[in-house]
Amino acid sequence: MVRNLGAENSLVNQYVAEIRDAEIQKDSMRFRRNFERLGEIIAYEISKELEYEKKEIVTPLGVAEVPVLKKYPVLATILRAGLPLHQGLLNFFDGSENAFVSAYRYHYKDGQFDIRVEYTSSPDLNDKVLILADPMLATGASLVLTHKALLEKGKPTHTHIVAIIASFQGVEFIKKNFPSKNTTLWVGAIDDELTAQAYIVPGLGDAGDLAFGVKI
Repeated sequence: MVRNLGAENSLVNQYVAEIRDAEIQKDSMRFRRNFERLGEIIAYEISKELEYEKKEIVTPLGVAEVPVLKKYPVLATILRAGLPLHQGLLNFFDGSENAFVSAYRYHYKDGQFDIRVEYTSSPDLNDKVLILADPMLATGASLVLTHKALLEKGKPTHTHIVAIIASFQGVEFIKKNFPSKNTTLWVGAIDDELTAQAYIVPGLGDAGDLAFGVKI
C-alpha cells in the first residue's frame, strides 16, 4: 500500500532535498518546478501499475504494435499547494480528466482547527483510476475528507495518493481510513515528528506559501 520512493536511490531524493532547503526555497519558481519534477517522476512510477492494451501504430515504413494506456487516470488535487505537483502529473498523463477540491484549515482562538471542504469540481469517477495529490501529508485528515467529497462523484477502481513529504502519523491515518485493497500511497519522504499545530518536522514549511506567496 505504501511506496516510499525516498527509500530508494532516485532523483526523488535530489528534488526533496532542494524543496526542503531554506536557501533554495527563496526562489519560488524553482520551488514550484521541483514539485512539478517530483510529480513527473511519480507519474512515471504510477504508470507501471496501470492497464495497457496493444495498438497498431502506422509509421512511414510499416506498422508497429505498441502497448498504450487503456484508460487515462483522473487527476485530483487539493488547492492551492497541490497545483505544481498536479501539473507534473498532468505533464505525463496529458490525456487525463481533472478534479479540484478546495479544502482548508479553519483555526479557532484556542489553537485548535477543523478541516473544511468548500468546493469540489470533478468528472465522473465511476470505474476509473483516481490519482489524488497533496504535497504535504500531515495528519491525513484533509486527504480523508477530500476523498470522501470526491466519492460523491463516483467510485474509482483504484486510488493512488501522492504526497511528497508525509508524517508517520499521517501515513498510519491513511492506512486506517482508506480501503487497503485498492489504495496505494506514494511518498517522497516520511518524517517522524508532527507538532501540536500539525506541522511536519523537519518538513519544509508551508508549501502553499512557498509556492505562491504568504496568505493573510
